[in-house]
Amino acid sequence: MSSEKAEAGTGKPPIRDALVAAAYELFPERGYEQTTVDDIVALAGVGRRSFFRYFPSKEDVVFPDHERCLADMTAFLADGSDDDDPVRRVCDAARLVLRMYAENPAFSVQRYRLTKQVPGLRAYELSVVWRYERALAEYLRRRFAARRDGTLQADVIAAAVVAAHNNALRSWLRSDGQGDAGATVGHALDYVQSAFGGVPLPPADEQPEDVVVVVSRRGAPLWRVVQEIETTLGRG
Repeated sequence: MSSEKAEAGTGKPPIRDALVAAAYELFPERGYEQTTVDDIVALAGVGRRSFFRYFPSKEDVVFPDHERCLADMTAFLADGSDDDDPVRRVCDAARLVLRMYAENPAFSVQRYRLTKQVPGLRAYELSVVWRYERALAEYLRRRFAARRDGTLQADVIAAAVVAAHNNALRSWLRSDGQGDAGATVGHALDYVQSAFGGVPLPPADEQPEDVVVVVSRRGAPLWRVVQEIETTLGRG
């Protein structure tokens, strides 16, 4: 039986949750930089080994749910079919991230405020965002593999989805989690969907049409003009 299941059987919160709660109780009181792992485990009533069993570093306890969310997003994308609109699929995948934030608005707002105050956490958050974007881009690259500029399209659309999602999410967080987060983020993702979704892409083997300009003397016979065109196109 895992330690978390054992804790659940006693009516106590799982160790992982207790560590997160202790950390977020101490950060506002002492400041993030001044709070140590020893402080967190002391308040949670567990040992240092328990902390590092769940969190590789102090930064990870600030973002305790992103690994799970990234795994859920990756699985969601993998479960899609070839009949899915790929842009709609990545927009729906981004909504999984929103759901994570909306599950606990108070905690999400507290984390947002903490991250704004600590440069190191902002850098860590950017690395997390990049992993989400990479997951979306990898899915789109697979879907667009047979398309001309498929990699470019995949990367641009993935970046647009992340930018739209984060713009709306931060707006909701700045409002202290008031209002309908789903509607706010949904509006932003619908913008991406309308810009990139459902647009037929040219087959990979389709080449752009040639445009040939032929300069000929005025009054030249038609057969001479046709001959010059055929020569230019390599048919002569």
